Formats: sequence, C-alpha cells, structure tokens
Amino acid sequence: MARALPQRAILAACAALAVLLWVGHARAQAAGDIAEYAGADRAERLLAGARREGTLTLYSSAPVEDTGALTAAFERKYGVKVRLWRGGSEAILTRALNESRSGRAEVDVIETAGPEMEALTREGLPQRFASPVLADLVASAVRPDRPWAATRYSVFAAAYNTRMVAAADVPQRYEDLLDAKWKGRLGIEADDVDWFFAVVGALGERKGLDLFRDIVARNGVSIRKGHSLLVNLVVSGEVPLALTAYGYRVDQLKKAGAPIDKVYLPPVIALPTGVAVLRKAPHPFAAVLFADFMLTDAQTIMAQRGYVVTRRDLAVVPADLRPIDVGKFIDQREKWTRLFKEIFVNQAH
Repeated sequence: MARALPQRAILAACAALAVLLWVGHARAQAAGDIAEYAGADRAERLLAGARREGTLTLYSSAPVEDTGALTAAFERKYGVKVRLWRGGSEAILTRALNESRSGRAEVDVIETAGPEMEALTREGLPQRFASPVLADLVASAVRPDRPWAATRYSVFAAAYNTRMVAAADVPQRYEDLLDAKWKGRLGIEADDVDWFFAVVGALGERKGLDLFRDIVARNGVSIRKGHSLLVNLVVSGEVPLALTAYGYRVDQLKKAGAPIDKVYLPPVIALPTGVAVLRKAPHPFAAVLFADFMLTDAQTIMAQRGYVVTRRDLAVVPADLRPIDVGKFIDQREKWTRLFKEIFVNQAH
C-alpha cells in the first residue's frame, strides 16, 4: 500500500501534465485555425468564441486617448472586455519577447510600429493572419507571408509654429533648411532613425548624408525625446520647426486651435503601424475578432481622429508616400543608428 500511493501520485501528475500539454496544443491550433479561417460564418464563429472567452489582452503603443476610443467601441459592439497595456514600441517588443522566452502567454494582440512588428515576426511570435478583410486594404499594408497587417501610417511632416514662421518662409524641400534663417530654430525626435534611413535612401546616400551634415553644421538641430513633446514644443514656440512630427498629431492640435501647421517635405516618409494576433494567444477568438475590428470599424474611428489609415475606401495619403521598408531597416539598423548619432546627436550642440 505504501508503494501504491507514490504510483498514484505519479499517474496523477502525468495526467495533469498531459492535460496541460493538450490545452497548450489546442490553444495554438485554435489560434492558427481561427486566424486563417475565411468561411462565410467567420464573423459568427469569432463572436461566439470571443463571448465565451469574455476578454482579451492588448499591447498598444498608440496614444491612450486614441486607444481608449477604439477599445470602448469594440467593447460596446461585442461585449468583450479589453485589458490594455500601453507602452512605447520598444517596450512592447521587450515585454513580449521576455514573456515568450519565459514560457508565459499573456498577450493576445499587439498593435505597434512596423520595425517592432518585424522583430516580433523574426522571433516567430505572430500568427499568420488570413482574414478576408485584408482584401480591403491598400497593397502596401499586407505582407506576402501575412504575420501582421498595417492598420495606419504615421506620416512624417515638418511641423511649424504659424506665429513664428511666415507662410512665405515655410520650406518646400530639405535643401531649404540650409538657409541661415533656420539657425537655432530646428528640432527632431531623438529616435527617428527609421525616418533618417528612408529619407537618405530616397535622396541617394551620399547626397542625403552630405545634406543633413550641412544643415546641422550651419543651423543646428535640437534633439527632443518623444513625438508628443516635439509637437508641443512647436506649439509653445520653443521649436519653431520640427522635422519629424507625425502629421495626424499636427492636424489634431491645429483643429483644437493651436498655432501649428505642417508641410510634407519630399520624399514623404511613412512609418507603418500594424496589428498581429499572437500564436499563443490565451483568448484566440477574441484576439482574431479584435484584429478584424482594427481593419474594419476601427479604421473609420482612426480616420475621424486624423490618422492615415490603410482601408482602401478611407485611405487619404499624401502623393508619393513611401512606407519605410521595415525589414531592410532592421537589417541595417546599426549602421543608420551610428550615422544618426554622428550627424544629429554628436554635432547638434
């Protein structure tokens, strides 16, 4: 009898382990099946499953007020609760990778910047996404292997204070910034290496690098951390002209009556932000339902809030828009980070 108890305990432990392994396999299988299912009853299946799950966890780098509007609309429509963790795109990447490497499955959906989405994809975290709603997006929003889809573009614009910069002085190209009237009046965001990579690549590497070296040497460029801070400093007049503002944020402030406006300097560069369902999503039905929502109803909400969205019937993009090649940027990030620091950070003072 004394020997039977350990045997029973071992059998019980093995059974419990088998259940855990089956649940993990079923969950992974469910995420894959659900994310790629495109049958006529897709919406009904997603909603039924999501309501059984009751909740989902979202990691997003969008401003809190914008994410709040989206999650509130989703909860009203579907009755499924969204648990939000908000952080910068790099913080989201770090958190998701740490959770994955420690064997924890906590997040269902991630919506963040393209470079971090690409990094997550290379780690194998997103689930291939084959929703029929992808057909409604602009071509550049959908990757061939479909681990994530772009929801919106953050289009880089030169933002200026309308009380400090006369209409006649608004630059029309980067070469205009060589003029001495811009001395001490220019600003840039501290982490916009991806913008720099794309602009210089479009201008031609040697020409682009020489141009920005000359602009900084002649007039200086102040470095500011955070796009929200940067545009607020334009409004206050501390930075009369910011080179790397997000256009939608300028429009929001202008609509609210702030003395700010924007101009797109060619080449017009856009940073894609995308949505992905995680392969090990704890709530796979709710995760896929939310991803579909981000590519349908949420597109209207974001467009109303000034975002450049990716749904064909709503997309209003500047002429000659150039989305950043996030894969190529990641491959060359070290080089362009070094050049960005060399030109802007080390020579800006």
